[in-house]
Amino acid sequence: MDCINFKAQILDGIPDELPENKKFDSAVNHAPKRKAMLTGEERKLAVNNALRYFDKRHHKILAHEFSEELETYGRIYMHRFRPGYDMYARPINEYPHQSKKAAAIMLMIQNNLNHAVAQHPHELITYGGNGAVFQNWAQYLLTMQYLATMTDEQTLHMYSGHPMGLFPSSKEAPRVVVTNGMMIPNYSKQDDWEKFNALGVTQYGQMTAGSYMYIGPQGIVHGTTITLLNAGRKISNNKESLAGKLFLSSGLGGMSGAQPKAGNIAGCISVVAEINPLAIETRHSQGWVDEVINDLDLLVVRVNKAKAAKEVVSIAFEGNVVDVWEKFEHENVFVDLGSDQTSLHNPWSGGYYPSGLSFKKANELMVENPSLFKEKVQASLRKQIVAINKHAERGTYFFDYGNAFLLESSRAGAKVMKDDGIHFKYSSYVEDIMGPMCFDYGFGPFRWVCASGKPSDLEITDQIAAKVLEELLTTAPNEIRQQLSDNIQWIKAAQKNKLVVGSQARILYADAEGRMKIAEAFNEAIKNGEIDAVVLGRDHHDVSGTDSPYRETANIRDGSMFTADMAIQNVIGDSFRGASWVSIHNGGGVGWGEVINGGFGMLLDGSDEAENNLKSMLFFDVNNGIARRSWARNKGANFAIKREMERTPNLKVTLPNLVDDNILNDIFDS
Repeated sequence: MDCINFKAQILDGIPDELPENKKFDSAVNHAPKRKAMLTGEERKLAVNNALRYFDKRHHKILAHEFSEELETYGRIYMHRFRPGYDMYARPINEYPHQSKKAAAIMLMIQNNLNHAVAQHPHELITYGGNGAVFQNWAQYLLTMQYLATMTDEQTLHMYSGHPMGLFPSSKEAPRVVVTNGMMIPNYSKQDDWEKFNALGVTQYGQMTAGSYMYIGPQGIVHGTTITLLNAGRKISNNKESLAGKLFLSSGLGGMSGAQPKAGNIAGCISVVAEINPLAIETRHSQGWVDEVINDLDLLVVRVNKAKAAKEVVSIAFEGNVVDVWEKFEHENVFVDLGSDQTSLHNPWSGGYYPSGLSFKKANELMVENPSLFKEKVQASLRKQIVAINKHAERGTYFFDYGNAFLLESSRAGAKVMKDDGIHFKYSSYVEDIMGPMCFDYGFGPFRWVCASGKPSDLEITDQIAAKVLEELLTTAPNEIRQQLSDNIQWIKAAQKNKLVVGSQARILYADAEGRMKIAEAFNEAIKNGEIDAVVLGRDHHDVSGTDSPYRETANIRDGSMFTADMAIQNVIGDSFRGASWVSIHNGGGVGWGEVINGGFGMLLDGSDEAENNLKSMLFFDVNNGIARRSWARNKGANFAIKREMERTPNLKVTLPNLVDDNILNDIFDS
């Protein structure tokens, strides 16, 4: 489709005349049918809500159609209105716009819905089984039209996928403010989401799907690589590498698809089980997993061969991970590192498939008999934990990957608790690895996207980032030298590892100093005409962006791990310090009602304004979280915030006075 026609369709928004209805495309990976949650009156309300987007002369036809969609899929997606043009991140100047920042947001939205990136693109779901960019296609069309016509003195307010409208603001304000799933606390249980999402009044934005900042599985490859490297260091006896060691996990659908690629970069043998053949086909065709095996006996032979030869190889097993854990235990295949990345924040609607059922049968059962499906999921979790516990007794280092695996296993009655009945047997990767080793020091998943779409621009930004980090390493204190070294190694190998899926994007763990200096160097390169504009962002899974007691703030020990002040302060603080757009979500990673997380996007265009904004916003975006972690008495964060105050006279942070344990022990243990 030519650029002029594309621009015209964007500017049209919701068409005046009904387009032809779209046929169901079986070649696309579709979301499973959602369970029926609505009464007869509520079903009528859901259809009534959907019809609000359309002229009343179309209501009779669309009412029947939307009612059928609700019956067939459990949701109203408005498939008729799915655009006919290809969905991908175009170069920024191909978007009709009056605001370049708005054009950058359109680019990021289309990247989130790119078929090579999105898990269920026709249902507008990017990853995690239910992480949505929009609830329906009318919202997409209307949002793109608003973005194409807005100026730099307007702000678009997004209510869980619904574009509430353009409001007058100022050039200094964010162009878009996004909220997703911000429920009254007593209405934030899993079934509440099913109901209100079916009504069309809220959505689950995951972390970066509903904030338009997902960059494909690369977004988590780096974090998974760092996690595996540091997990390897924890089990190392003589500082040996991961060569010949086995990592076993599950999930290849969305973010979990990064695991085999990360295993290769970390230098181990990885086996990742996945029950959905389409997800395996996608990752294998993209080169993110080396081999596919669907026979357990052949898998054992292949893994033993790889162990003996100390190969670096990634294997996708087509089947259920529970069977793999049990088979490896029976055949005495030693698992060095174990985890799980199924979407257990969404356990009853396709986030986890129970052992003993085929993919097809499981999808049918979750709709036809939800209570029985739940029983089978919980029985499967208990079975999986029995096998994992046996491996752990032999020396396997198992860690929760922040997907609510241990939480849901405990709710299923699996033996995952310590004797105190309060804490889990196994640590989460944030609690044990990423929190104390990275987040407390301010290191987290900084991201950028080259708005030109040119691979050459990405290559230049990689080189700029590597140079900045190497300069920082020359004067870095010992506490952060390992993090800097790991990240220099990562960015230098980024081109070779072929991480790009969709937009020309990169992720790089960095602290506030690193992010600001890299961004400043990018802005200078843009000003000098070396590269085109760059969009900055990060995963919400970061130092400051997310309050999540079972993941991002799992190593907060002062009792505040169940509060969400940090995430709210983060998104408000970023909004008046120069972010191009900001977002705040309920849910993300560990599930609806379990976490509040916020994110941002920022366009660098080579201007002085962009330089001022990046320094102000990136500084706060990281140090807000370090300050909170320092107040929780985290040693690394205490070091990091003191160092920052020495360098930044205007920063004055309240520091904790540490109490001698003997004083409290004398009072409370006597």
